[in-house]
Amino acid sequence: MTPVREISGIDATTFHEVVAGYAPVVLRGAARDWPIVAASATAQSACDYLLGFDEGAAAEAFVGPAEINGRFFYAADMKGFNFERRKGSFADLLRYLLSLQGSERPPAVYAGALETSQCLPGFAEANPMPLVDGLGATPRIWVGNASTVSTHFDASDNVAVVAAGRRRFTLFPPDQVHNLYVGPLDHNMAGQPASMVALNDPDFERYPRFREALAAAQVAELEPGDAIFIPALWWHQVDALSGFNVLVNYWWADSPDMAARFDAVVHGVLAISHLPEPRREAWRAMFDTFVFRKHGHPAEHLAEQDRRVLGEPTPGWRHYLKQYLMRGLGRP
Repeated sequence: MTPVREISGIDATTFHEVVAGYAPVVLRGAARDWPIVAASATAQSACDYLLGFDEGAAAEAFVGPAEINGRFFYAADMKGFNFERRKGSFADLLRYLLSLQGSERPPAVYAGALETSQCLPGFAEANPMPLVDGLGATPRIWVGNASTVSTHFDASDNVAVVAAGRRRFTLFPPDQVHNLYVGPLDHNMAGQPASMVALNDPDFERYPRFREALAAAQVAELEPGDAIFIPALWWHQVDALSGFNVLVNYWWADSPDMAARFDAVVHGVLAISHLPEPRREAWRAMFDTFVFRKHGHPAEHLAEQDRRVLGEPTPGWRHYLKQYLMRGLGRP
């Protein structure tokens, strides 16, 4: 697979260019000066550092038996999953991970997306990421042992920083979604649909188009202090390669409407996907014109005050459009 492009010594101006480029980029050494990175030489020292910020916050972890080989996924019958969710304190989670160090076949443990302001007050201030200043990104921490988060996408742009351990990121461009054999849209492990293909041991007889996805894939391995920019809708699998791993990430929205976009896809499934092909193609022309604007602004022939739904996205426009949609979605 193609290596992800790398940049060292990135600054705010270069980072803006990276985001605008809409492709993954490794930001090598972007967090090399973080205290948690300095403490990451051993699991014990990293845990001790994190526990210094602990104030008793709760956390939920995925815990799977050794037999899943670290891959959190569906159960064989697809009705449930191959792990259980356990709740406890963040401190106890760290101590549990420490207790597993050196085990030949430990259970897989993974806890993610925990806001540092809640579980580790002061951590973000001690380990800052100025590249995302002003973007409204909330620092979140992920901890666990060797594990695999199956290929999925996020609706937001993302900077992920490896703070302890090593991680491998395998990324697929958005146009490869057809070749990823995506699982149920509404029944998944953590909110986003995931590829059904085991990337590390693919079944090409069952998923033959996955070869095309692999040909377009990019891969990067990160050490403590390295970061990676992952654009929204780029599919990615994340393999935590060490017995103890810590990652800090930052998601941010590019507009107030971000959360509604995947719902728009599902609404399209409801309204259009089952129509005969000629009618689907007719609706494709509608989308190309009004949504994707393949032919320019669809209301350029109207005065601004007459464009209404097709007007410029202001707070008032968003409110009007949501009210319009709610009236339509309320119909049986």
